[in-house]
Order: sequence, then structure tokens, then C-alpha cells
Amino acid sequence: PYCYHEMFYNCTSLTEAPVLPATTLAESCYSYMFSGCTSLTEAPVLPATTLAPYCYHEMFYNCTSLTEAPSLPATTLASSCYSSMFFGCTSLTEAPALPATILASGCYSSMFDSCTSLTEAPSLPATTLATDCYSYMFYNCTSLTKAPSLPATTLASSCYSDMFQGCSNLNKVTMLATDISANGCLACWLEGVSSTGTFIKSPEMDENSFESGSSGIPSGWTVVNYEENK
Repeated sequence: PYCYHEMFYNCTSLTEAPVLPATTLAESCYSYMFSGCTSLTEAPVLPATTLAPYCYHEMFYNCTSLTEAPSLPATTLASSCYSSMFFGCTSLTEAPALPATILASGCYSSMFDSCTSLTEAPSLPATTLATDCYSYMFYNCTSLTKAPSLPATTLASSCYSDMFQGCSNLNKVTMLATDISANGCLACWLEGVSSTGTFIKSPEMDENSFESGSSGIPSGWTVVNYEENK
């Protein structure tokens, strides 16, 4: 554990990262590794497919010159593995593909928090969610206009909490859940989004089952059924 933890922390003149060939990771191994490396423009290739808790936590935190994210091929995640990985990467315009279908608690929490240049969100194919899995994932991503389709039918505790809070230009959300009873699953998830937009829901879900406002469907948004929007 912690093998490369904070290795290049706040190395503000670092422009190139070393090769990181490992395919099986240990707990917190790359956490904070390049945190605060404000001159780093390119991330290393990250081939690992076996992850561990907090392995990439805050790895590129506040790398404000980073324009492209590395591929992240893992399909089974670990607790908080990608949490805050690109937090504050204000030059990042595109997110990597996220193919994982087996999630873990907090796995994507705050992953792209405050990535203010991010214009498109990656697909999120998982249909079984975990506690806090997507909480704060796109917090304050002010350039994001469309949310990824959220196919899960049953939500988990705090799974979407604050997910899109502060995404002031977000105006389209597709969320197909029919069971939103989990504690805090939608807490403030659409706080501060565009005042008008389109909310696409499952036809099996009654619109009145959602709260009106930031913890449900924003007032002022149009609600349509998923089939109607195909």
C-alpha cells in the first residue's frame, strides 16, 4: 500500500510523467501521485485492470494543464478507486471511457469535480449501483450540457448525491430508475443546473414520485418518457 503515494506532489515544473506498467494495483498506490503538478500536460498510460481501494485517489488533483485523460480499462472497481482522480483539472475537455459494470462504494465520487472545461460526460453502463458511487462526480462541471444516460432501475444510498450540482449549463438528463427509495440517492443531484431542460424518465415511473426541485426533477424542466425520446 501507498507505494507511490504523493511521489510528485506539488512538483509544479514537472511536464512529463514516468511509465506506470503495473496491471494489478495495491491500496492507495498512486494516490496524490501527481497532485498539484500544474505543468503536467499528458498523463501516463494506466493499463491496470485489477484495482484496489483508493488506488487512483486524487492522482491528478489540480493538474490544471492536463488536457487529456488516460484510458481506464478496468471493468470491476474498488472502493473509492477513482475518487477525485481529476478534481480541478480545469483544462480537461474529454473524459475517458468508463466501461466498468461492477461498482464499489465511492468509486467515482468527485472524479471530475470542478473540471470546468469538460463538455461531454462518459457513458455509465452499470445497472447495479453502490453507495456513493457517483456522488459529486461532475460537481461544478460548468461546461457540461448533457448528462450520461443512467440506466440503473434501483438506486443505492447517496448514489447520485450532488452528482451534477453546479453544472449550470446542464439541460438534459436521462434517468431510468423506478426505485428511488434509497437514503439520499438523489440529494441535491441537480442543484444549480439550467433553469430549463428535459428530464427523460422510465415510462414505468410516475412523475409525481419525484420531488420537485434539486433533489428530484428541477421545476421548469419538461418531463418525457424514455420511449418518446427515441
